[in-house]
Amino acid sequence: MTRWILALAATAALATPAMAQGSGTLGKIRERGHVICGTSPGVAGFSIQDATGRWNGFDIDICRALAVAVFDDQDKAKFVSLTSKDRLIALQAGEIDVLPRTTTWTLSRNLGQGVTFTAVNYYDGQGFMVAKKLGVDSAARLGGASICVAQGTTSELNMADYFRKLGLTYEPAAFGTSEEALKAYESGRCDAYTTDISALSAVKLKLADPDGHAILPEVISKEPLGPWVRTGDEAWFNLVRWTVLALINAEELGVTKANIAEMAKSANPEIRRFLGQDGKFGEAMGLSNDWVVRIIRAVGNYGESFERHLGQQSRLKLARGPNALWTQGGLQYSPPFR
Repeated sequence: MTRWILALAATAALATPAMAQGSGTLGKIRERGHVICGTSPGVAGFSIQDATGRWNGFDIDICRALAVAVFDDQDKAKFVSLTSKDRLIALQAGEIDVLPRTTTWTLSRNLGQGVTFTAVNYYDGQGFMVAKKLGVDSAARLGGASICVAQGTTSELNMADYFRKLGLTYEPAAFGTSEEALKAYESGRCDAYTTDISALSAVKLKLADPDGHAILPEVISKEPLGPWVRTGDEAWFNLVRWTVLALINAEELGVTKANIAEMAKSANPEIRRFLGQDGKFGEAMGLSNDWVVRIIRAVGNYGESFERHLGQQSRLKLARGPNALWTQGGLQYSPPFR
């Protein structure tokens, strides 16, 4: 009798999140008919519009994956362009459902701003870019330099910490947006420009003479990036978190956009659970049990998305580095789907 009661309680606990979907963020999204995602005004590789106005990028794939999970239609993802200083405010105010926009996970952001980090989709770090004609080959030689930076970013704080630790002075030149900071740097207003290294690699391509600029070797911070949601809706938090993790786990298991149909027939119990052949984890999140299958069929796994937008198939040609799987010397790792 005791075992039966425990089993019944476990079943009820699993079903409760699905029952709660009607009143939370997921319910509102369904009523509206699309997911609203906050994105940057345009960072190559992460979020940028093509000539037709369609958004593409590594972060954009997260939002499209969410739209597929909820509606089985990646075009049910809508995008709102947000500056660094406005991004968290827009999320707090309910103007967007999720913020998959190069936003660093920090203690202060998680504590008192009404927003919660879900999962790391990119491990980054801050660096500096300078004109080669300056002859500077190390950030430690930037003492006394003027440095352009975007307001409302961790880059401002990290830069201050870095120079304070070295005992060097510098002249900060903060601008309202990253675009304004970059333009000021290119015009010669500043000696250097600082932001995340992935973004430096992207914006370097925008410069009139990309080869005339260099990204210095120092990485001065840890910048774990990933989607944010409003605090207080655990069901939506879980759906966003496990969507990111599903892309990573798919790569770990060798599940790709090309082989997803065949993998769905696998006898491997781990793959069967992951793809919804066994268990009802999708239903517990208010989705169909084949939600992972639909996501991978639409956007591919983590590695495919990375290579398409950031890696060797892209203009950026960034190395996987810490974003390689844990089995390949990186940090990317998914908890078990069981």
